[in-house]
Amino acid sequence: MRSDIVKIGPGKAPHRSLFKAMGYTDEELQRPLIAVANSFNEVVPGHSHLRLIADAVKAGIRMAGGTPVEFGVIGVCDGIAMGHIGMKYSLASRELIADSVEAMVMAHAFDGMVLIPNCDKIIPGMLMAAARVDIPAVVVSGGPMLAGNYRGSRADLNSVFEGVGAHAAGKISEEDLQELEERACPGCGSCSGMFTANTMNCMTEVLGLGLPGNGTIPAVDARRIRLAKQAGMKVVELVEKDIRPSQILTREAFANALAVDMAIGGSTNTVLHLPAIAHEVGVTIDFNWINEMSARIPHIAHLRPAGQHHIQDLDEAGGIPAVMKQLEKIKAINVDCLTVTGKTIGENIKNARVLREDVIRPVEDPYHAEGGLAILFGNLAPDGAVVKQSGVDPCMMVYEGKARVFDGEDQAYAAIIGGEIHPGDVVVIRYEGPKGGPGMREMLSPTSAIAGMGLKDKVALITDGRFSGASWGASVGHISPEAADGGPIALIQEGDRILMDIPGRKLELLVSDEELAARRQTWQPPKPKVTKGYLARYARLVRSANTGAVLE
Repeated sequence: MRSDIVKIGPGKAPHRSLFKAMGYTDEELQRPLIAVANSFNEVVPGHSHLRLIADAVKAGIRMAGGTPVEFGVIGVCDGIAMGHIGMKYSLASRELIADSVEAMVMAHAFDGMVLIPNCDKIIPGMLMAAARVDIPAVVVSGGPMLAGNYRGSRADLNSVFEGVGAHAAGKISEEDLQELEERACPGCGSCSGMFTANTMNCMTEVLGLGLPGNGTIPAVDARRIRLAKQAGMKVVELVEKDIRPSQILTREAFANALAVDMAIGGSTNTVLHLPAIAHEVGVTIDFNWINEMSARIPHIAHLRPAGQHHIQDLDEAGGIPAVMKQLEKIKAINVDCLTVTGKTIGENIKNARVLREDVIRPVEDPYHAEGGLAILFGNLAPDGAVVKQSGVDPCMMVYEGKARVFDGEDQAYAAIIGGEIHPGDVVVIRYEGPKGGPGMREMLSPTSAIAGMGLKDKVALITDGRFSGASWGASVGHISPEAADGGPIALIQEGDRILMDIPGRKLELLVSDEELAARRQTWQPPKPKVTKGYLARYARLVRSANTGAVLE
């Protein structure tokens, strides 16, 4: 066993002594040592119950003959970090999470590990670590939050963000907004729509590093505890069989993930996270591949933010195995991919079936003929930009408007809430990319304000930043190159005309090449917004959004 280097032989007496100082017995040290990376904290509602999950994981490890060894991992709540400097740390924290798990696992010579994330950057950070360290690993999330109930209708966190816009527009009272805030998020778990956290938990299941059910079993369901016990048992089996992430995270596995992502209309943030995870195992996911997948995969599950269903509905409908079973009909799933069950995808989904066709439609009758995401190119985005096309109003699929230019999210949000944005505008938010932000802030506040004020089918928004998984509407992000690198978005002037053609995969600034060349002559790189600490280091090392914002 790998852990023998810290526990076997006379020369390791000091090491064993330190284990015994914590109460470990000789019998426990003779078993495989399994790391339990737990991102529990009292900041993130998706993580507040993870002690229960960790206890179940550890019980499973002991039942299977292993010894669990738990350590903590940080986690940022994107919702609480939203709209202020805290959001600059969200994406950047992904690298800290991956690095810290790597450091703990490599420093202490574990034989295997169970990773317990639940929310946005924590999931991909842990998946990156699993790929990088490459010891037997299982990921088990804390599960999704149930939807809230507001005056007889379902509600979620996005409902509250949109409520802020509705309040600013005079559509609801302050008392209405307060009632909404009380009821939208009823308990623990990752926010209840197909937002980034739940998208990535579903991707974990499809990639094969999570057990079936990882993406959809609600946080408060006893099946989640049983799943955690099974994850603990399974990792010991993987250690015995030496099944490692590098055998699971193949190009075909990532193709499966992209296919399901398109079918369920996942978060635009998967275009950052899947390439970053793939990068750890030497697989390249480029924007052209994503467009190719989108063109041939139908959108068959329409969940919040753009649809009416929540993750609990997807779970009732058969979950991710049922989605994959539908995609198998059109040969969009590679059924031979290995998973942490020790079996293939095909074996895992053999008995899967759709239990609610109002949630998971047949591939012959999809919500949309194409997948949920699209990559746009043009003189405004030479290296690409991302839009959740399944969340765009049909009347906005081809749109030309007047640029309203803001050098940062805060200026733009103030203008939207202040009633300064009008039908026919294109809100441009720049210098918010990975380097320029730094940290590539999510834009849930401005997109939700636009929706709440009744402008989602009248106004577009483009940015070199990114969007929350809860964002929807005509919102184009990840514009590459970013403004801080001198990308064309830096050259837009107030009043310029911008064309967004989603079916044509185009994003164009309707300004002549000669005029753009003249503007470039006078453009100056901005001074760094942050000059010390982690963000300053991150800004120096991070690459463009179209690479997955990986570090050099």
